[in-house]
Amino acid sequence: MARAMDDLWVFAYGSLIWRPGFEYEERAKARLAGFHRSLCIYSHVHRGTPERPGLVFGLDRGGSCVGMAFRVGGARREETVAYLRERELVTNVYLETTLPVRLEDGRSVRALAYVVDRGHTQYAGRIGIAEAAALVARSHGQSGPNDEYVRSALTEIQAMGLSDRWLESVVARL
Repeated sequence: MARAMDDLWVFAYGSLIWRPGFEYEERAKARLAGFHRSLCIYSHVHRGTPERPGLVFGLDRGGSCVGMAFRVGGARREETVAYLRERELVTNVYLETTLPVRLEDGRSVRALAYVVDRGHTQYAGRIGIAEAAALVARSHGQSGPNDEYVRSALTEIQAMGLSDRWLESVVARL
């Protein structure tokens, strides 16, 4: 059996919450300080195309984000990181980093997280509700319709007992 220190923690704040795509040993609600969940990335692959970009979540600086942390056993560490890199770094709009997160039970762990690269051409920054809803409503990529992604995210965020008025307003316009 792998030692606990060989385990990998992964912080999820978007589609990884409901569709991690990797095997894990533990799942726990967690808070990441210093970054917030934001629909701030133009999606050119998974939920849009370069001609009709969609919008997906990124961790942008400032505030905090409650998401889900997954503990992956040490034996699955390398394959999980390889899978995440293939999924998340397809256009390199995310920076792979390890950040401290606090689990719901009070434990602090270091978790792999994907933070938006503000210098990347796909960084959308702060977008208004009407513009965000228009982009999301018309976009479709390799992983499906953009509105499905945004609605699923809101459902999962609400299931964690959280609210996001801005996101609720976007979904109300879809």
